[in-house]
Amino acid sequence: MKTPLILIVAALLVLSFLQSPMFIVEEGEQALVTEFGKPVSDVLGPGLHWKIPFIQRVHRFEKRILKWDGDPNQIPTKDKRYIFLDTTARWRIADPLLFFKTVATQRGAQSRLDDIIDSVVRDAVSGHLLVELVRGSDYRAPGSSVEEIEIEGVPVAADQLVGREQILANLLEKARASTPEYGIELIDVQIKRINYVEQVRKRVYERMISERKKVAAQFRSEGEGEKADILGQMDKELKSITSEAYRQAEEIRGKADAEAAAIYATAYGKDREFYSFLRTLESYRKSVGKNGKLVLTTDSDFYRYLQKNR
Repeated sequence: MKTPLILIVAALLVLSFLQSPMFIVEEGEQALVTEFGKPVSDVLGPGLHWKIPFIQRVHRFEKRILKWDGDPNQIPTKDKRYIFLDTTARWRIADPLLFFKTVATQRGAQSRLDDIIDSVVRDAVSGHLLVELVRGSDYRAPGSSVEEIEIEGVPVAADQLVGREQILANLLEKARASTPEYGIELIDVQIKRINYVEQVRKRVYERMISERKKVAAQFRSEGEGEKADILGQMDKELKSITSEAYRQAEEIRGKADAEAAAIYATAYGKDREFYSFLRTLESYRKSVGKNGKLVLTTDSDFYRYLQKNR
């Protein structure tokens, strides 16, 4: 009889050791102690704490920021264009006691966030145009101050549209209003990816191509304008240089002619007959080229110096 009693006592001692009254809360954790499922302690921070073995239980919760990832959903926009939207969020457990009473575990919190965020995202997407979801509110097409976009055939000024940042801010505000009752603080909600269905993707590509062509045409037009300006300036400078060169050439030629005339006049004044003789010989040389022939009468005045020297 003693042997079974000893075994029972030993088993109780082992269980008591395994169910030690001491427990440690790690850094980055927060804990609650419950007794028969009811919280009996305040929120416990990092450090060494005590509990009653077998009766009380420790529930640990993350103190760090946690991640939520939603499933991609196909949602219609306000202009009836279907898109696949993939969202993500960051949250943390702000009130562990309320968190334990309402959702109990992180899995329960993730399920509750699925309902809250998915609903808010669906309302935000269906209440805005596709163009508002994919670009910022300060975007302007190159070359235009205010762009007009046609929505179902109706032109809408771009400055009347909200941007993606504003939509996300409103989305976060609405989703955050529903989380405190679960002890959850929603920190941020972001759109990870927008994927278009085939019909929408085709329209988006067409719009992108059209916009790029518009930008290219603008650059090409500016380039042609710069080219015309450069060519005009070059032609103007070329004409100026040519005109100046012609003026200088005429000035030099005039000076040379004047100097030649002065030399001729000086030579003529010193010996008129000799000057006349030299000019006549020069005229002979210019009149009769190589292998050329000149026919003159014997009484020609052009032939008079040859007659005298005959």
